[in-house]
Amino acid sequence: MKGRSFFRTIQVKLVIIYLLLILVAMQLIGVYFISTVKNSLITSFTNNLKEQADILAKFAAPSLLPNQEGDGDSADNTTEDLNLVVRNLFSISGAEVQVLDANGKVVATSLQVHQSNIGQKNNSLAVRRALQNIPDNEEEIIDEDNTRKKRIALPVTYNDKVVGAVYVVASMTELYETVNRVNQIFFSGTLIALGLTGVLGILLAHTITSPIQGLTRQAEAVADGRFDLKAPVLGDDEIGRLSMAFNDMTIRLKEALSANEEENEKLVSVLSNMSDGVVAADERGVIIVWNRRALEMLEVDTLQDAKLSELLILTPDKLAEFEQGRGGTIVLNRGPQEDAGLAESGDSVLKVTFTPIHRRGKGITGMIAVLQDVTEQEKLEQSRRQFVANVSHELRTPLTTIKSYAEALGDGALEERDLSTRFVGVISNETERMIRLVTDLLHLSRLDSNQAPLRRRQTNIHDMLDEVADRFSFQLRQKSISATVGVERGLKNAWLDRDQIDQVLDNLISNAIKYTLDGGQIGLTARRTADGGSIEISVKDTGIGIPKKDLTRIFDRFYRVDKARSRNMGGTGLGLSIAREIVRAHGGTIALYSELNEGSKVTFTLPLLQEGGDPE
Repeated sequence: MKGRSFFRTIQVKLVIIYLLLILVAMQLIGVYFISTVKNSLITSFTNNLKEQADILAKFAAPSLLPNQEGDGDSADNTTEDLNLVVRNLFSISGAEVQVLDANGKVVATSLQVHQSNIGQKNNSLAVRRALQNIPDNEEEIIDEDNTRKKRIALPVTYNDKVVGAVYVVASMTELYETVNRVNQIFFSGTLIALGLTGVLGILLAHTITSPIQGLTRQAEAVADGRFDLKAPVLGDDEIGRLSMAFNDMTIRLKEALSANEEENEKLVSVLSNMSDGVVAADERGVIIVWNRRALEMLEVDTLQDAKLSELLILTPDKLAEFEQGRGGTIVLNRGPQEDAGLAESGDSVLKVTFTPIHRRGKGITGMIAVLQDVTEQEKLEQSRRQFVANVSHELRTPLTTIKSYAEALGDGALEERDLSTRFVGVISNETERMIRLVTDLLHLSRLDSNQAPLRRRQTNIHDMLDEVADRFSFQLRQKSISATVGVERGLKNAWLDRDQIDQVLDNLISNAIKYTLDGGQIGLTARRTADGGSIEISVKDTGIGIPKKDLTRIFDRFYRVDKARSRNMGGTGLGLSIAREIVRAHGGTIALYSELNEGSKVTFTLPLLQEGGDPE
């Protein structure tokens, strides 16, 4: 694997390219050069043979005239002279020269071993062509010894008459050995050239690949998030300018990533601290981004790979409608549904606003859903509607009574003194009831709008509780209810609004007397809390108690456990609500504990303050 990677490097590729170019160039040059040298040598060799053969033909022409055949001695002398000339003057190394007469018979030969061929006829094609006065008779042959030879036959003419032929067979071994030596020299030169080219190629390739390797290391460092390294700039050439451009790009990329990270941190911080939940989905509807508030609202641990349509219970048609338009809004109810209403059931109401994500050239690529918890708003709206309905109901009942009795008086009951007196008394009681209702409502309104400032003064706790018991002594004696007052030892004074706390205690004692059967008991106690920073006042009775299902709403305005009985007892349903607001204005808390048919206990705490408002 490493070998394959090595041969894929640019340096090796450049060296291989250099070597291939040199090799191809040398091969082309070698083929051309050796071919030229070979042709030149062969041509020179052939011309040399032809020149010597031509000289021999001119020399031998007079000796081959037919008129010499009759004189035997003269013919023998001529033959001996030709043999001497052929052997001495026209000897060619490794070559055989024959002089033939007009009949193709050998007259003289240059080789001593072939002297027996004198007088024999040479039947070669070249000789026959030469005797026919055809000048161009040359060819290359390979003899039995696998030796390449050149064969030439020239006609011998005298007075334009063919009187014989000169036949030359010369070995070309030395010529081809010369060509082979040239080939070897050229091959050696090629190897030397390739070696030098390889070394120079490596050096030259290194000058190119070294900056590229630096750029590669820089790119890997940038990919790993390290922007401090810089690519080396080794010159002002193209690679140098590329290195400078890459360094500049690295700086700009670092700045861009820093800005992007800063924006991402801002976005994450905004999403994490938003009071609304945010959920983003891609074009497939798969959730890809969410914040912590969204998990809390949807009561899930994670939204990884969740579908937006399944999570928010969206039909495909509704989702397509949001995507095709500019978004939309739905209200999502989560939690158990009960008939008791939103305040009791613990449901959460989410308002979900959908906004499609548009990308230029690609259309809609996702959807953003913003979740708002409107549970409190719905509760407030429900409370407002219920409050209006309760006020309307509380006012309508006495107004109806007053109207009916006034109409009766107008119809003649006024003439009957006893009847009219009773009717006037009923009208007066209902009027007083409406006055108490309006007074309580105004008091609550002032408390809600902080228009009832506290007038704190130093108050003795024991005296305050005793006075409350005294105020209700008559009602207690009427129902034979025993009342006890207990104050923790050492607890004397507290800094509070005496009038408003008296109103709280009066309301609690009044309720205790109303719902305690004859012969029951009521206890008022006061003590310090465990931390010593607050006072805890409790009103406990042995009355009929309150069902558990009503405990959570007992402090709601106009809420009554037994509506008919409470109204007959003269209650407006606002007493405990007023008490809670007064205690809250003092910075305390109030709570009610009750068991059905066993009794109830209302406890409220008030901070122990000195006249400066500092804790005691």
